[in-house]
Amino acid sequence: MSSPALFAPLRLPCGAVLPNRLAKAAMEENMAETNQLPGKALLNLYRQWAQGGSGLLITGNVMIDGSAMTGPGGVVLEQGSDLGPFRDWAQAGKSHSGQLWMQLNHPGRQTYAKLGGKRLAPSPVALEMGKHSALFGQPKAMDESDIAEVIRRFAESAKLAEQAGFDGVQIHAAHGYLLSQFLSPLSNQRTDRWGGSVENRARLLVEVIHAVRAAVQPGFAVAVKLNSADFQRGGFDDADALAVVHMLNPLPVDLLELSGGSYESPAMQGRTADGRTLAREAYFLEFAAKLATVAQMPLMTTGGIRRRAVAEQVLAQGVAMVGMGTALAIEPNLPAQWQTGQNSVAELPAVEWKDKVMSAVATMALIRRQLQRLGRNRRPKPNSSPALALLLDQLRLAGLTRRYRRWLAQRPNA
Repeated sequence: MSSPALFAPLRLPCGAVLPNRLAKAAMEENMAETNQLPGKALLNLYRQWAQGGSGLLITGNVMIDGSAMTGPGGVVLEQGSDLGPFRDWAQAGKSHSGQLWMQLNHPGRQTYAKLGGKRLAPSPVALEMGKHSALFGQPKAMDESDIAEVIRRFAESAKLAEQAGFDGVQIHAAHGYLLSQFLSPLSNQRTDRWGGSVENRARLLVEVIHAVRAAVQPGFAVAVKLNSADFQRGGFDDADALAVVHMLNPLPVDLLELSGGSYESPAMQGRTADGRTLAREAYFLEFAAKLATVAQMPLMTTGGIRRRAVAEQVLAQGVAMVGMGTALAIEPNLPAQWQTGQNSVAELPAVEWKDKVMSAVATMALIRRQLQRLGRNRRPKPNSSPALALLLDQLRLAGLTRRYRRWLAQRPNA
């Protein structure tokens, strides 16, 4: 039998209705085609996810500025972008009964040095990743004009997503990207109105939410992805997250997704830099249950969920939506299988290398390999060799980097 709760609809504050409580959380697909636009592979991938029964699909992070990228295969949506491919993407992602939201992001300092382009941050604090730190380089501290441009770009990209047929956007303020960098006292060492107290550190996120909401229609969903903590000593912690949720309560936020970690501490993969141990499934459930008692908007938690029993446990804790990423890269039909009473489990073998950074990179490579197979209408192969997946991924990314740098050089003001 299926769980009634998992397949009950959810009405959001903006009035939109999600058909069930299962969401495909954002993953970094790096599958853009020429000119950093969505193409056939992404359309195939999202069509399969739509048919798989998820009530909500959230895209991998779409860049609001083509000169600031998380990866060379990222999709870019900004003023002047061709909306045709985005309309096709929206149509594919909405080809069943669920909604499609676009995750909007700016990487800040978490952009690879070899990509070129902008490397902005609240303060000139470089990533600390030991022997791998040089991969990212030194960021530039943002001035008031940089901050104003980022706010404008989030709003512009949201407006364009709505015009292309998407049902909503998610503002990415987690995983160590720009908005998360402003929230963390480790990366934000400013002494002006954008730094210091948690209220000041959250100011940019609040301003972005207001700007996005003002740029779109009332029925268009506006969501936020927030870290429960960045799992680094002295960083953004549980108390900060609780304070930010209190600040978000009066704002027009339709769904708040809780995740955690950053490149320096990839808690979203079950690893932390501060030594805390995370349970293998529902990493952030305990804190999400605490937040559910104070949050006035629906909550979603994401992190390691791959069994129906755990998904049901998430809802029992007062969380409204269950986010899954890796599980749906392995089995895109998992929600439909659960709805018919199957107890299917989708699991990616853990990569347990001595070098934690490389383990995280190999895990991401394995996941991307599954997404690429789905994009070619092939079945995933989760038991692939992580070393081979990493090698193939690095070769592919090298080619995408050359293509991206050629595109970047042709941009105005490049």
